[in-house]
Amino acid sequence: MLLQGAFTALITPFRNGKVDEEAFRRHIETQIREGIDGLVPCGTTGESATLSHEEHREVIRICIDQTKGRVPVIAGAGSNNTSEAEELIRFARDAGADAVLLITPYYNKPSQEGLYAHFKALDAAAVSIPAVVYNVPGRTGVNIAPETMARIYKNLTHVIGVKEATGNLVQVSDIIEQCGEGFSLLSGDDFTVLPTLALGGKGVISVIANIAPRAVHEMCAAWFAGDAAEASRLHYRLAPLCRACFLETNPVPVKTALGLLGQIEDYSTRLPLAPLVPANEARLKDILRASGYKLRST
Repeated sequence: MLLQGAFTALITPFRNGKVDEEAFRRHIETQIREGIDGLVPCGTTGESATLSHEEHREVIRICIDQTKGRVPVIAGAGSNNTSEAEELIRFARDAGADAVLLITPYYNKPSQEGLYAHFKALDAAAVSIPAVVYNVPGRTGVNIAPETMARIYKNLTHVIGVKEATGNLVQVSDIIEQCGEGFSLLSGDDFTVLPTLALGGKGVISVIANIAPRAVHEMCAAWFAGDAAEASRLHYRLAPLCRACFLETNPVPVKTALGLLGQIEDYSTRLPLAPLVPANEARLKDILRASGYKLRST
């Protein structure tokens, strides 16, 4: 399985502290209608860290049911607890996900050997479902070295790629060089999608695609069609939106933006994430307006 294109790291809408199924289904429909290439529930942007196990399963179930096979669903199924991740993989597989996204263990800070052993154990659990490793050292405190990523890819059966969220283009290049053709390196950093594609990356798991799915899809599609000028134009068109969505910790700005645009009613996040400070909310509004978006009246 080769993953290619723009995949949205979906937000999880809440209402009165619970998962808002209706809003989530609407958001998924908008994504598919706007041409997104795939969906990723229960990642960082989906606030997986504060979902209960039952909520985690509910969000994945809803996404798979609403998508109905129209685009691939890569279900977040990682954990810093290897046995817990194994259970989440089995659930995602049985629920009908097309692949799973497996974050590196956070807080534990395993060695490179520990990382390899972790993913080897998960590979044994991932019977008949492809797996994408999620490398985001800014969140987890541990980085998968390119040599370790190549070792995982070449020796394990189900790993097909990585969501590489370091923003380090040298590391991106090293991983692609060492893993070779057929490996799906997806950018996990919206700022560096285009240079990642230029190095041989296959696409992006994107935060800003929650707001601009068509533009992110078209940027990737233009690159793969050989239209570098159009891909570059879209890259620079999206750059202000990238800055807006990382004014504070993700997913606070992107959920706030969706609320300001009227795409979700309740744009709250769960503690310990707090609302944008007023100065950053004002900046977010200015960037959205400058980017051509119409804010809902309040």
